[in-house]
Order: sequence, then C-alpha cells, then structure tokens
Amino acid sequence: MRDKLNRRQFLQATATAALGAPLLLRAAPARKSPNDRITLGVIGTGTQGRGLLNNFLAMPDTQVVAVCDVDTTRRDHHRRLVDEFYRIKGNTEYRGCPGYKDFRDVLARPDIDAVVIAVPDHWHAYIAIAACKAGKDVYCEKPLSLTIGEARAMVTAARKYDRVFQTGSMQRSSSEFRKACELVRNGRIGRVKQVIVDVGPPSIPCNLPAEPLEPGLNWDLWLGPAPERPYNSVLSPRGVHTHFPDWRNYREYSGGMMTDWGAHHFDIAQWGLGMDESGPVEIIPPADPQATRGVRFRYANGVEMIHGDSGGVLFIGTEGKILVNRGKFEATPAALAEEPLGDRALRLYNSYSHTKDFLDCMRSRQRPICDVEIGCRSVTVCHLGNLAYWNHRRLHWDPAREQFIGDREANRWIHRPQRGPWKT
Repeated sequence: MRDKLNRRQFLQATATAALGAPLLLRAAPARKSPNDRITLGVIGTGTQGRGLLNNFLAMPDTQVVAVCDVDTTRRDHHRRLVDEFYRIKGNTEYRGCPGYKDFRDVLARPDIDAVVIAVPDHWHAYIAIAACKAGKDVYCEKPLSLTIGEARAMVTAARKYDRVFQTGSMQRSSSEFRKACELVRNGRIGRVKQVIVDVGPPSIPCNLPAEPLEPGLNWDLWLGPAPERPYNSVLSPRGVHTHFPDWRNYREYSGGMMTDWGAHHFDIAQWGLGMDESGPVEIIPPADPQATRGVRFRYANGVEMIHGDSGGVLFIGTEGKILVNRGKFEATPAALAEEPLGDRALRLYNSYSHTKDFLDCMRSRQRPICDVEIGCRSVTVCHLGNLAYWNHRRLHWDPAREQFIGDREANRWIHRPQRGPWKT
C-alpha cells in the first residue's frame, strides 16, 4: 500500500477500478491516542454543511484542514470562515484551510483522518465509498443514499475497509427520542400494535426550466451520477444561502420528505421497534394512486407502521401511547413514563452529541450510535415507501436478503442508472 495518493494517481486508480481491477489506496491510519488531534475535511458547504462545519470547529480535539464545494463562492466563503475561526482562537499549529472543487483532492490527502459529507443525496454513496477506500472515517449526512442498492454498498465498503461511519440521523443523540424508545422497548405501552410516522411526501420528477449558469459553479460535477440537465438555481442556489435547497423534492437527487425527514422519524420508529437490523415485510400503497400519505408497512411480528398524521412518531400499544418529536414527549396515560426503568431494563445507546460520538468512536474504533448499517436499514424503509407510492404497487420485501419476493420488476428498482464514471 502506498502512503500517499496524489490526484493523478487517484484518478488513475478510480478509472482502473471502474474497469474491474482492484483499487490500491493508502492503508488505514493507525488508531489515534486520546491526545492526538483529529483532522477533518468537509465536503459540501451548503446550509447543512455549514452547520456541521461549525459543530466540528467547536470540538477541541479536531482541526478542519480542508473544505470542498463545486461552487466557488461557497467554497471560498467557508475556507475564509475556517481561517478566521482559527486566527481568533490563536491556534499556532494551524497552517491554513485549502478549498477544493473536487472531493478526490480531499481524499488524496494522507493527513486527513475523516471526511464530513454534506452534499446532495445523489452524491452520498459514491463519495462515501471512495472515502472508505481511501482510509478515511466518514460522517455522512442523512438520508444515507438515493437507492436501496447504494445504501447496502456503503455498508459493504465501511466493513471491508474497517471504517467508523456515522449516519447523520442525529435524533438518536437526543434524550427525548432515546427515552421514548427505551420505554417502548421495555414494554411500558404493552404490545406495540401500530406506529404512525408524520413526515412529508415523496419526491417528484424534476421539471425545472433552464436558467443561466451560476458563475463559478461546476454544474457537471454538481450533477455527477444524476442525469444530465440544464442548471436551475432551485437545485444549486446562487451564492452563499441560508435555506435548505429544494433539490430534496426531486426524484433525480432525493426521495423528497419521505427520505429527508423520514431518515429522522422512520429511523426512530425502527429504533423503538428493535428493527435496526431488519425492516418491514410488506408495503401497501394507499388506494388513491395520487395520494402522498397513507402508505402502510407491515412487520413480520404483526406491527403496522403508517405514513400519516401524528405530530411526530406515535407508538400505539395495548397499554398506552407515546408521542415523540423534537423537544416533545407525551405519554398516555402519563403514569406509564413516571416510574423509572429498573436496573435490569434494556438500555439503549446513550449519546449526548452526534458529532462527539463520531469522534469518540474514531478513537475507540467502536461503531457509533447511528452506524452505517442503521442508516442503511432506516433509509431502506423510506425507499420502500417511495417505491410503493411511485409505482402504486403492493410490495413484498425480504429484509434478510434485501430483495423483493417473487417480483423481478421491483428488484430492478433497487438500483438506478448512474451517469458517466460515477458508478458505485
């Protein structure tokens, strides 16, 4: 294994891998001691990327040494933001934060321990898999992937290259969600009968008109594996923006709110049901083919999960109900949550900070609270719901084999065509 891989070698290696030959990259870095500083590269500097960047800058045992974005304005803005942060802090070890247009330049740097991926969803899989191959640990924003097949490929890469991989479904690191799931898992509401998950609709095909290209934006690299189409500022806003862009609403780049918020709320439903390594066995669309709510998921144990109105994630059992959302917890009757769980109760992973948990696990080499396998299983639920809506088909799913049962057509939906060299 080579200790370093420059950009030319990286490009040659990835081209060779696309032809089926093995990809030779540098060996994984040794485990860091508690006093070593973790170095990070941030890939994607939109609104979510900026929030994550600030979170990691605030961690005393880390140093951001690279930012990457296909948009020149955003890239330069965040490079200056990092420089100014360390200047004010008086960090004498800091040597500047280069800005990169191409994520491969970040992955080729041997001094970077981990990458934070906050690009649009259609890019998650390719960049995360390449990062694992390059020996980087990965924090990847939710939803984990654009397709079911991509999610499983990300798990395979993380395991093959022994990477710590945190999925950004950060509600798992909030106390109200852990409390709700612990009570459900310990039988406080009796036998779970139903879960109602309140998130928005699936995505739609992109029909946005062409606009003049934003100066300084590499539009072809923004599209990457997605189908070629003209630029529109709804997809990649002009300049530094503070909103969450609506590429999330278009099928070519995301699964709509079913995956965007679903990767939060369906993730909590999976946690509460103890299904982090499994999933539903049947997915039933609503009777109205135009409906964007009402899909039902049935689990092998008889529990039904519904995409509907609940104000968050509502667990309904034979002895009561628990509703949880950000900053909200309601138990009915209230008494079922008042008595503390005993010493012998099942306790769930307790993380007070999603970003700190990732850094701690980089040092311990343990799996984080929202390991890539969990992210894969949760986003698969979201994708299954979308496939039922889009195709108005009752689907039978084998969560162990991750295949549709007796449905050759549906099994083709597990993957999508990927443009150019960006194939996972």
